[in-house]
Amino acid sequence: MSEEWGLPTPMFKPDEALVALRRQLRDMKPLAERGARYELRGRPVIELTAGEGRINAQLARRPAMSPEWQRHELASGADVRRFVDTVRQQLRRWEHED
Repeated sequence: MSEEWGLPTPMFKPDEALVALRRQLRDMKPLAERGARYELRGRPVIELTAGEGRINAQLARRPAMSPEWQRHELASGADVRRFVDTVRQQLRRWEHED
């Protein structure tokens, strides 16, 4: 546990964070949850797995049947929030590309 400004930071619990992350992604339309994957118009764009002390996330560079993945290791609440923001930005970008 590290301390910043004299306050202890809560320990990251990847299982709990994964549940919350999945809930946030489900709320993002037009993403569709398919097990550990999220799809956009039938194409995989996000994959999530829990690792030891972290969440392993993959985000597609663009929607495709076999996408090129960007890997993200989420090891803190800040990482999860940053990833959610990145997904929102990508969804907006993909909307404008269509």
